[in-house]
Amino acid sequence: MKLSELNKGDRAVIKKIDTSEDLKIRLASFGVVRGSELSVEAYSLGKQTIEINVEGTLIGLRADEAKEIEVKKL
Repeated sequence: MKLSELNKGDRAVIKKIDTSEDLKIRLASFGVVRGSELSVEAYSLGKQTIEINVEGTLIGLRADEAKEIEVKKL
């Protein structure tokens, strides 16, 4: 399941991040790494961006970035 498929309020664990090395490094700096738990806090109108909470840090991602993150729903 992809992060982009979750609904507001859903919780999940990151299984795989299949994206460019630059984006992996940026995400890792915010704690978005394999094994991290997250919750979906909000979506923008049209679901163009998603706001997630990872260990107390709110992070905004573009929809295309969220499609590259594989998660397991809790």
